[in-house]
This record gives sequence, structure tokens and C-alpha cells, in this order.
Amino acid sequence: MPDIKELIKELREKTGAGFLDCKKSLDENGNDIEKSIEALRKKGLVKASKKSDRAANEGAVGVYSNQNITALIKVNSETDFAAKSDSFLDFLDTLGNLVLENNTNIDKNHFLNSKYQKGTVQDYFNSMIAKIGENLILKDLLIKDNSKSYYEFYIHNSYRNNIGKIISLLEYSSNKKDKEIDTLSKNLCMHIAAMKPESLDINDLDKSLVQNEEKIQKELILNSGKPSNIVDKILQGKMKKFYSEVTLLNQSYILDQEKTVGSVLNNYKDYDFKIISFHLISL
Repeated sequence: MPDIKELIKELREKTGAGFLDCKKSLDENGNDIEKSIEALRKKGLVKASKKSDRAANEGAVGVYSNQNITALIKVNSETDFAAKSDSFLDFLDTLGNLVLENNTNIDKNHFLNSKYQKGTVQDYFNSMIAKIGENLILKDLLIKDNSKSYYEFYIHNSYRNNIGKIISLLEYSSNKKDKEIDTLSKNLCMHIAAMKPESLDINDLDKSLVQNEEKIQKELILNSGKPSNIVDKILQGKMKKFYSEVTLLNQSYILDQEKTVGSVLNNYKDYDFKIISFHLISL
């Protein structure tokens, strides 16, 4: 004879329905979990499937770290109101801790199909869709290896110490890590969140993006009536300005507009400080 409390617990985890609703559904369906789930769907969880078609453009991003990995997780919701709720934030924290427990690099699909309690992470999503009443989508999952680099992050519009609407993550190397490097890396994260660079340097830019920008700028110059013999010179100036806007090392540093990020880093040669990569995840 199965334990009714365990059956209720399992049904609640799979559906997100209330205790009494689960108990009643089990009573009416001979303690059969699958039949009880179907009955609850007919009464309300059927809405969850409709919710999955609705736009989810709000939500939050969380950062999670242990000795081995650092992870960024973005979950979208339909409204900002839901994203700020404790139910949603606890849900995001649970996902983050699951990633840390997994302790390895994994993509979104594998993570959603991984085991959680008596089902999968996707089942957990479905139960939260029913509980919160909005469509929820795992939009981004980024996992980095802590053994090879140092990491720093900055949260803008925070809901919790590790959750907000924008998170920038900086990966860097340094021959030592002290208060000065901690301050620099935190400031660089703030810069990334504010200036939203496309890439680290010019050579890292998407080639099609550069070609498209050159084409647009050249057409603008020609249409302005400038002599053809100076078009290329003007174009070089336009592209230099473009690079200064979209590449991190060439952007004006937010704390000292007279300097670029690259020139600021020249002050840290004794540390052999290098930016390896950066990531910006936002709503």
C-alpha cells in the first residue's frame, strides 16, 4: 500500500497544485499518479500548455558559483511582477544550485532533461508554470570552468545579491589577486553592463557586422556629396568611431572618459592582467 503522504508530495511536485487538490484527485483516481495528473490538468493545469505559447520577455538572471564552476542562468517570465516574486526567485536559485550540484558544463537541453527529484528539470518548470500562472522559459545557461581563470560579476537592477535584470561576467587572468585587482575587475563589469560592448577587440567582431557597417557608412558619405578622393579617409574615421563604440578595449572607460579601457589596463602590467572574455546577459 503506497504511502498517501508520499503520493501527495509527488503529485504536488509534478503539477504544482495545492495539497488538498492533490489529495482529492488521488482519492478520486484510486491513488494513480498519472490519472490524477490528467484530472488536475483538466481542472487547471491544461492552462499550463496554453501558457507555454505566450510571450515571456521579462524574468531575471542569476549567477552561481562554487570552487569548480561559475554559471549564469536566465529564466524568462511574462511579467516583471512574477519575476520579483519569492516563488520565482526561489525557483531560479533552485535551478542554480542544481547546476552547481551537476558540477560540469552542460547545455540547456541536457539540463532540462536531467533528473530532478522523481522527474526532470523540465517537469519542475511545468510545475512552476502552473504555480506562478505564467509561461517560464530557460533562455540562457552559461557555465565556466573556475580552474583556468578568475571571474567577477556585477548585477544591475538586483532582486537578490545574486539575481537581477542584468548581469555582466568578466573572465580574466592575473599573476596575483588583491584588493586593487578586485576593484578593477568589478569596475570593468560595471562598464560592460553600462556600455554593452559587442566584442573584446576589433578582430573579435563578427565580420559580417563590420562589412555591413562599412557599407552603410560608405553610402552615407557618398550621398553627402563628399569628393570621391576623400571617401576612404572619411570612412576610416567613421569605422574608428564605430570600433570605439562596440569593442570593449577601445571604448571610453566609464570612470575616466579621457582613456580607453585598453589604456587603463596598461597601468596593470605588473599584474600581467588580461581580459580573457566577458558575457552580458540581460532582459
